[in-house]
Amino acid sequence: MATTDLSAYDKNTVPNAKNFRFGIVVSEWNESITEGLYQGAVKALLDNGALEKNIIKWDVPGSYELIYGAKKMVASQDLDAVIAIGNVIKGETKHFDFVCDGVTQGIKDLNIIQDIPVIFCVLTDDTMQQSIERSGGKHGNKGVECAIAAIKMAVIKNI
Repeated sequence: MATTDLSAYDKNTVPNAKNFRFGIVVSEWNESITEGLYQGAVKALLDNGALEKNIIKWDVPGSYELIYGAKKMVASQDLDAVIAIGNVIKGETKHFDFVCDGVTQGIKDLNIIQDIPVIFCVLTDDTMQQSIERSGGKHGNKGVECAIAAIKMAVIKNI
């Protein structure tokens, strides 16, 4: 169980995002969860100076497709960071394990190969309730946390 508020951050420690461009790739699977994460991320980016015109959203069918979507976004857009938003909920088969491992390794590989940070914003929960609690519920919003990470990584990218 999460013990912290995923939406909490000290605004004084976050650089101004006015001069950065962000891409957000969002899985359509478990859309009520991923849309909540997306809304949290956008709100945090805007709250920290990002311009709405500098936030690009692409939708992909599922979490596994986040890898290709992020790869194409990095290759075709002039961005400072990409946030990959998805949600995988454990079921009765090993599918959960394969998808989670593939997405984790794929996003890790993009961070090694590409010169643009790709932020992992994929909830991998045991239940829908846990996902609800982490996408704007009682534990806050992981999208906010990932947006702050994207801003900080955009600064590092531009050093």
